[in-house]
Amino acid sequence: MEALASTGPAKLPKVSDGQFIVLEEELALGPAEHGWEDQRWTLSRVQALIAWKFGIDCSSAAVWRLLHRHGWSWQCPARRALERDEHAVELWKKDVWPQVE
Repeated sequence: MEALASTGPAKLPKVSDGQFIVLEEELALGPAEHGWEDQRWTLSRVQALIAWKFGIDCSSAAVWRLLHRHGWSWQCPARRALERDEHAVELWKKDVWPQVE
């Protein structure tokens, strides 16, 4: 029975809780502050930020687990962009999408 007792988690997270606090501060600044053109945080962008800030190489799955573990969740926009060109979207759906399929 002693051999079957747990010795703790199989693998400790690469980003510590203290580092995650710093990461959250960086995320709060927004993607534009870090050189991206729009205001969307993607897993690959967060992954790049972790690599730049802490020198830690994580997979996108590890980044997702890290964010999920700290209460972050996937979000989608509440409304469509004002700049959206509905006519161009319809043309794309009609002409380009069938060729892609």
